[in-house]
Amino acid sequence: MEKDKLLELFKSTGALQHGHFKLTSGLHSPDYFQCAKVLQYPQYNEILCGEIARHFHDWRVEIVVAPAIGGIMVGQEVARQMRVRGIFAEREDSKMSLRRGFEIKEGERVLVCEDVVTTGGSVQEVVGIVRKAGGTVVGVASIVDRSKTSINFGAKFFPLLKMEVPVYQPEACPLCKENVPIEKPGSRKVDAA
Repeated sequence: MEKDKLLELFKSTGALQHGHFKLTSGLHSPDYFQCAKVLQYPQYNEILCGEIARHFHDWRVEIVVAPAIGGIMVGQEVARQMRVRGIFAEREDSKMSLRRGFEIKEGERVLVCEDVVTTGGSVQEVVGIVRKAGGTVVGVASIVDRSKTSINFGAKFFPLLKMEVPVYQPEACPLCKENVPIEKPGSRKVDAA
């Protein structure tokens, strides 16, 4: 899907938001991708995740793993289209782990899926879980990559949309200096200040 069409889809569903946001990473930004706003529509979720499933079609993926919460809808739809198992890792005591009886088998070929990548921290944690369990990470995919620099996940990274979005350290944030109210829309609980 072309970048312009993707951006229009994000805008029309309210998934691309403008304001002053505190990201899960702790960084501040004037733009926020709330992928859940576009993925809530099954027809759009099917289209977007279909692009990922097609990209990795011949990679012999056996299981899709996603970090909760944002990656769950992406991971499940990609797994459905690839006709493989789909599981997720979630935070327990601030650390990603597999729960609910989910497991990765020794040698299993794994695709890690996320909604938005900024620093890649959650994805790196999931990659670590997969490798510790003896799985092989064959690829990483996301709907949006808003990272400033290339992130090395130790596997092919395939984002549908690469966006250069400004991010600031809190102490250097121009929006804070202008006293623009800040929002914390992500799934992880952190202080809004």
